[in-house]
Amino acid sequence: MSLRRLAPPDMQPAGFAFSADNAAWAVKEIAKYPQGRQASAVIALLWRGQEQEGWVTHPMIESIAQMLSMPFIRVLEVATFYTMFNLVPVGTYLVQVCTTTPCWLAGSDAVMDACKKHIHPHPHTVSADGKFSWMEVECLGACVNAPMLQMGKDFYEDLTGPITEKLIADFRAGKDPKPGPQNKRHTSEPEGGATTLLEDVAKPKKPSKPKPGAAT
Repeated sequence: MSLRRLAPPDMQPAGFAFSADNAAWAVKEIAKYPQGRQASAVIALLWRGQEQEGWVTHPMIESIAQMLSMPFIRVLEVATFYTMFNLVPVGTYLVQVCTTTPCWLAGSDAVMDACKKHIHPHPHTVSADGKFSWMEVECLGACVNAPMLQMGKDFYEDLTGPITEKLIADFRAGKDPKPGPQNKRHTSEPEGGATTLLEDVAKPKKPSKPKPGAAT
């Protein structure tokens, strides 16, 4: 596993506080666990903090450690271990490109090239307009629809370089592209249509009548 560190001090905000709604949610989340086991809520609180801020900051870790009566280093260990936590600022749209073997064989290099061209040449770097950043990730679980990427909670599949460029352009223009396969196929059906079970098996064939004189 690659070494993961928090963003440098000059990138860190001055402080962190949950919004009123998230603070109320956090109280209920912590209360799910018996006394002395509040640390069990650490992942949930980090995730909610990331949803609020876009990434996990040093002040956020300090605040959550205090809320859960945990040493700072223990919360830091969790945040730096799990790659689902962003340790540097991200754009409004975080593009996660799958580059595991099936996606790579199906052309994920072209998807990454589109990100390098229209977002930034380097991953984990926010675009000039602040709207995008991108990163490589491991398997996103739609290998039959490779290559694919994740944007927020949505998945975009059956990509090519030009299709990826259009997705980025549409999001940049404020449009809301439909998730799922981008080559007009439905979910993970075979490209080009079915190749097996083509006969109409719903209607059983009538038994043929025996020929006259045939043994029965």
